[in-house]
Amino acid sequence: MTGRLMLLDTASLYFRAYFGVPDSVRAPDGTPVNAVRGLLDFIDRLVKDHRPDKLVACMDADWRPQWRVDLIPSYKAHRVAEEHQGAPDAEEVPDTLSPQVPVIEEVLDALGIARVGVAGYEADDVIGTFTARADGPVDIVTGDRDLYQLVDDARDIRVLYPLKGVGTLQLTDEAWLRAKYGVDGRGYADLALLRGDPSDGLPGVPGVGEKTAAKLLAEFGDLAGIVAAVDDPKAKLTPTQRKRLTEAAPYLAVAPKVVRVADDVPLPAVDTALPHTPRDPAALDALAARWGLGGSLQRLLTTLEA
Repeated sequence: MTGRLMLLDTASLYFRAYFGVPDSVRAPDGTPVNAVRGLLDFIDRLVKDHRPDKLVACMDADWRPQWRVDLIPSYKAHRVAEEHQGAPDAEEVPDTLSPQVPVIEEVLDALGIARVGVAGYEADDVIGTFTARADGPVDIVTGDRDLYQLVDDARDIRVLYPLKGVGTLQLTDEAWLRAKYGVDGRGYADLALLRGDPSDGLPGVPGVGEKTAAKLLAEFGDLAGIVAAVDDPKAKLTPTQRKRLTEAAPYLAVAPKVVRVADDVPLPAVDTALPHTPRDPAALDALAARWGLGGSLQRLLTTLEA
């Protein structure tokens, strides 16, 4: 089945819902359900506005994979709430959000919306693999700029970046990326690793900010071209740039594998078709009653049926 595929960076969206919807939105027993209802409202609006044929809620089975930490130990280190031996570390998550995540998963399952997380990988990697395998256009909905690296006009792959809720989305294509950063989708990963990202614990190359990274990429084409230029005395690098890039060589050798999303995740077989009726109506009714999902769920059901 071809058609437009929408991939949700689910955690990115439910975090936004949690902080965007008051925690006075509660279940009958008083438990906050602002993230649950906010996410349902987001999905309703996305389906209404963009009419995908297929929809996948991509999950973080491991928000900080060990294989990335082995390469760059600082990767997301500041967000670790608790270390676990032999299992993913616990991420710092607001106390009233954590209990809502299993509810979100149950509701998505009862609706019949495909939900995919793969052990040892982040949602970004799941998104990257679905995108690589897609045989039609793809809309990636995320508040994470890292996924700009997947934008590809030739394949009609774009990122829908929420500016305010999901009613106002920045439609990110290659023209937008070039105007903003001077790179296309493929070049964005190189720009990001050169610049660094404190929110992900990526040091970048000291002294190389966004503008300098863009200029280096414009001059030398890609990261491999920049690395080759360091050893070429004729290359147009200032002595300071050459020194900084030389000193950063160990980081630059491993950063691409950390920053670039995987495209070879072993995805399970799932039905990605947008459901028109709930997969498990009885379970959905029970969840709606227990958690007081009210109008948020009803609006989404009406949209799916249409």
